[in-house]
Amino acid sequence: MTRVIHTGDTHIGYQQYNSPERRRDFLEAFRSVVEDAVADDVDAVVHAGDLFHDRRPSLVDLQGTIDVLRTLSDADIPFLAVVGNHESKRDAQWLDLFADLGLATRLGAEPVVVGDAAFYGLDFVPRSRRDDLEYVFDPVPETADHATLVSHGLFEPFAHADWDTETVLEQSTVDFDAVLLGDNHKPDTAEVRDTWVTYCGSTERASASERADRGYNIVEFDESVAISRRGLTDTREFVFVDVELEEGEGIDRVQERVRQHDLDDAVVIVTIEGEGRPITPAAIEELAIDRGALVARVNDRRELPDEDDEVSVNFANPDDAVRERVRELGLSDAALEIDETVRNGDLADANVRETVERRVRELLEDDRSAFEPAPERKPGNEDVTTVADQLADEPDSEADAPDVADTNTGGADGHAETADAAERTTDDAGEADETADADTASLGDFA
Repeated sequence: MTRVIHTGDTHIGYQQYNSPERRRDFLEAFRSVVEDAVADDVDAVVHAGDLFHDRRPSLVDLQGTIDVLRTLSDADIPFLAVVGNHESKRDAQWLDLFADLGLATRLGAEPVVVGDAAFYGLDFVPRSRRDDLEYVFDPVPETADHATLVSHGLFEPFAHADWDTETVLEQSTVDFDAVLLGDNHKPDTAEVRDTWVTYCGSTERASASERADRGYNIVEFDESVAISRRGLTDTREFVFVDVELEEGEGIDRVQERVRQHDLDDAVVIVTIEGEGRPITPAAIEELAIDRGALVARVNDRRELPDEDDEVSVNFANPDDAVRERVRELGLSDAALEIDETVRNGDLADANVRETVERRVRELLEDDRSAFEPAPERKPGNEDVTTVADQLADEPDSEADAPDVADTNTGGADGHAETADAAERTTDDAGEADETADADTASLGDFA
């Protein structure tokens, strides 16, 4: 019998809610999986992608990951993995580096035999490039009684699916007994064409919508394939406070509900529904922090303001001051696009750096003159046009849009919470990463 741990979506390096503690939590959750593997003396740890949250993990994240993988190596437990959408790079992958260090094996079209099971890999492939895929794998070795495919993506018949599992199984040159998947953070198992298809779920809550306990799968290959679930007991506690306000109720009722919970060192998510008066999220979050919470977020799902209790909020537009300062700086034409990217409210914070770097590379290749300083302009000189003047002349979608107060988040990290929601949409819908990862499209070559 061959017994392996099936894990994935560890998202190491994710600084959720801008909290360094949460960043460490994701690494420690992965460490817990590895410690369980050593304690149970499993035959292998199989990772189904998104080891890292970002394709450019920090040095600290890399060092921490190597330290965890060495624990497996010292116990002679192989680490088999595929590349997910969050970590995929244009050329060599981080898994290749770990393989060079003797700490991992990157799965692909060639089988890796562990016990009596042969493991194959299929990295994440953007949806736009799947029609060209050929599911060609090397034959199953005679020493293996089972064949397993490990992949990353949103496969049918599970939620948010955009990848046809039946097509993969029909066109594959190998008859797989099991398909071990990553990308969907909700654990689930189904049978497709007499093949077990399973998601292990994430090891930490990457979104407030992930309420169920985190964990991983135990997969046993014997006369048949058996899949069981094991929870992780040491992950960061999330406290979900759901409040249904009645007409006339307000912040006092919400604060009362918050006080009913032990919040020590927990991430607190307060969800408000029903009727009731408008509330100030910052006051609720401050109460939770005062009672020991690590992070607190308020999600007000009510439609506010209403006709009886209208709330009007006006924000000063800083664009005029920014443009005046840009005039003084004499920035280049390339600064126009960079400025627009940085101030784009529709772009998640987590994607700003990558978007700016990509555009700068394009400009360096196509038009180096774009980086020449703008001509000096004195007040009243209408013959000289600067980047600031272009900004003033172009329509501003943010300025033209009505001012809206975000009642779902409070405190200084409100924009970061929006980035968290954007990241979760990427994981659930599998579309936001497609453009950025269009270079990963081979079986042996994401995030």
